[in-house]
Amino acid sequence: MTETRTPGKLIVLDMAGTTVADGGLVERAFERAADRLGVEPGTPDHAEKLQYVRDTMGESKISVFRHLFGTEERAQLANSAFEEAYAQLVDGGLVSEVPGARATIERLRADGHTVVLTTGFARVTQDAVLHALGWRDLADLALCPADAGGRGRPYPDMVLAAFLRTGAVADVRETVVAGDTAYDMLSGTRAGAGTVAGVLTGAHGRDTLTGHGATHVLGSVAELPALLREPS
Repeated sequence: MTETRTPGKLIVLDMAGTTVADGGLVERAFERAADRLGVEPGTPDHAEKLQYVRDTMGESKISVFRHLFGTEERAQLANSAFEEAYAQLVDGGLVSEVPGARATIERLRADGHTVVLTTGFARVTQDAVLHALGWRDLADLALCPADAGGRGRPYPDMVLAAFLRTGAVADVRETVVAGDTAYDMLSGTRAGAGTVAGVLTGAHGRDTLTGHGATHVLGSVAELPALLREPS
């Protein structure tokens, strides 16, 4: 008897916290960037800025720095320092896959789905992470905010760019978005994705994810292929 296969979907996966474990490198890189701009560790200003970075996990990093440092010049300086520091930490071997992430992406593609990896980082940092993990050819496409006009999450732009650039599905409701932050959930719902799955391997917990639009909450991305095989 021939197995019945469901039509392939477009799967848009976040990287850090969802498919990539970076062990808090965002905070460490931010602290280096903050030091470059004269924000002293141990001060209330430093603590306030670091908390904002934690609260906005998933957002485009340049947007975060624009909020924190006011002028475009200082924001760009902070962003460059952050990207440099993060890349150095990645080169030091401090990133790994979320357990089962690579096998999950391979399974999704074998099941006929199109997989796109997205990030709030700049292209150079995304490439560094993909290179460190040996993931350059793992997904069908990798996107950063610059690939979608410069706006990252919580805007829907990267999800819609994945929809337009891959042409994988005819209806945006056949798109699946998975991520670990409130901003991932918002970008998915605002794009009109039919499935918006939160995962519990990163920044935010179940209540935050469901409160920002998650249709499902999974222990990790490794549970996604099974979810997509369930009858609609």
